Amino acid sequence: MEPQPQSQPRRPRGFAATAAAAAASVSPSSNPSGSSGANTASPSSGKGKREREKEKERTKLRERHRRAITSRMLAGLRQYGNFPLPARADMNDVLAALAREAGWTVEPDGTTYRHSPPPQHQQNLGAYAMRSGESPLSATSLKNCSVKATLDCQPPVVRIDDSLSPASLDSVVIPGRDTRSEKYPSASPINSVECLETDQLMHDVHSTEHENDFTGTQYVPVYVKLPTGVINNFCQLADLDGVRQELSHMISLNVDGVIVDCWWGIVECWNPQKYVWSGYRELFNNIREFKMKIQVVMAFHEYGSTDSADVLIPLPNWILEIGKENQDIFFTDREGRRTTEYLSWGIDKERVLNGRTGVEVYFDFMRSFRTEFDDLFAEGLISAVEIGLGPSGELRYPSFSERMGWRYPGIGEFQCYDKYLQQHLRKAAKLRGHSFWARGPDNAGHYNSRPHETGFFCERGDYDSYYGRFFLHWYAQSLMDHADNVLSLANLAFEETKIIVKIPAIYWWYKTSSHAAELTAGYYNPTNQDGYSPVFEVLKKHSVTMKFVCYGLQICSYGNDEAFADPEGLSWQVLTSAWDRGLSVAGENTLSCYDREGCLRIIETAKPRNDPDRRHFSFFVYQRPSPLVQGVISLSDFDHFIKCMHGDISSDLVP
Repeated sequence: MEPQPQSQPRRPRGFAATAAAAAASVSPSSNPSGSSGANTASPSSGKGKREREKEKERTKLRERHRRAITSRMLAGLRQYGNFPLPARADMNDVLAALAREAGWTVEPDGTTYRHSPPPQHQQNLGAYAMRSGESPLSATSLKNCSVKATLDCQPPVVRIDDSLSPASLDSVVIPGRDTRSEKYPSASPINSVECLETDQLMHDVHSTEHENDFTGTQYVPVYVKLPTGVINNFCQLADLDGVRQELSHMISLNVDGVIVDCWWGIVECWNPQKYVWSGYRELFNNIREFKMKIQVVMAFHEYGSTDSADVLIPLPNWILEIGKENQDIFFTDREGRRTTEYLSWGIDKERVLNGRTGVEVYFDFMRSFRTEFDDLFAEGLISAVEIGLGPSGELRYPSFSERMGWRYPGIGEFQCYDKYLQQHLRKAAKLRGHSFWARGPDNAGHYNSRPHETGFFCERGDYDSYYGRFFLHWYAQSLMDHADNVLSLANLAFEETKIIVKIPAIYWWYKTSSHAAELTAGYYNPTNQDGYSPVFEVLKKHSVTMKFVCYGLQICSYGNDEAFADPEGLSWQVLTSAWDRGLSVAGENTLSCYDREGCLRIIETAKPRNDPDRRHFSFFVYQRPSPLVQGVISLSDFDHFIKCMHGDISSDLVP
């Protein structure tokens, strides 16, 4: 008998091979061949480890992709379905919202049930008619249709309102099917063109009957911003008679107060710590005579840098002289071009301004104002102070400067190439353990690029790589650190006075995955991140009021579709995030939105109808393109807008 061949044992693979190699290394004496076995298993172990790392990275990518899809779905439900979902909603929140919209009751512990509907068929129809805003059968359709056809087709046929969300359709009670209408579909008056148009007209009338009624709504104070040139570059009141005439018009329109820009480049123009407030004192005394509230803006930025501007207010002359010797005090783009719109916050704690740091310069200016106008603060005439934290007084980088050639809807450029911010970047990269990350992106395009034209901002671009996430987090954190440093000193200078910070509305490319324009401006807000919540946490720390720019109409003339812009979506995210964190919120219009339709949209943003918590703006700042006395804006329209904000009138009534 020949011996049977013994089967060879299977070589362990993957985790088994790793375990076998570990066991062999622990007890080599018990296994003489353990050394060779370990050597044999070592390459397999390394290969398995690499595969596991690759699979882990693929899993992360899949998870980020899934979160991006979820984010878009939640945004759609919030924007188009008016679902009150929290900022960090999960699927339980979505299911609960859908169930409640469909008429179900969802308890906090997840218990879900539905109350039995009323038995009467007419009650069902009446409830649906009240919800959809139209009657099952209008009087006009009865007049235009035959009596027999009306009786034959009077509901059970129920029209579904297009304005209802899909989730709400479950709450509509659909009666039994009528076989006569199935056999003779043309006999239904609702199927006829004439009756369909008439019924749709009746629906439009009913649905808009109370749409523009703001009577009895919350009172939102309205402030009007005085023209920039009201104080000239020599700190003198330019046109006293014109200012008094403006104030008289505002009083007649029941305006609550005025906004005055206090320009750093005017008050401390020639010498450091030599402040001239004479023009502002004369202006404030005249405002006091009219008994109007004042909000002042600490304007640390440049104004009128474009060729079209009729007023130019640069930074203080002594600052510009320092900048000639040390250009790194200004923000710098990748090509080394400097912008003098605002000082780089890389020098916030660097003593390069005649022995003072950036934040010390800001604090000395604010303290001088508080001391000079102490009597107005004591009287309560100055009700709030807005702190300018960047270009145009907004908390952002100067990433889309027209002086640099930027035009809408360009993505802008990163502004972190001065030597001070580069030092901060190298320090952050070293702490992270990747010193070679101490650089700006080299594939982020230029000021007027589109996201898909760059390797950094395109779909699945480098913005979502390990390096991209590190850089964008550092870039956004530098912006928040600047806000934190300045606001700490602002609260010290203006204790017990309301502090305001202006947040920009960067709405173009909002519908893309990277949100490129927001990234270059310092807001790390792609589809898989919430870039505004960390900023609002800083503002909440200092009990700050957030002021946001409201767009009355979508900027269709600029090509919103081409720029993937979404002003309404951005506004919803910013306002909801701020309110969820308990911040007081205010608004300001753009100069392009002063017609009646634009004002109506602004009112609806200031006092959302469908907010269950009845949240609203604490005040609103109205910018107009020219003085009221020049007649560019209809005074009746402006009066109408103010009354709607005050809750005194229905906006569909023509004054």
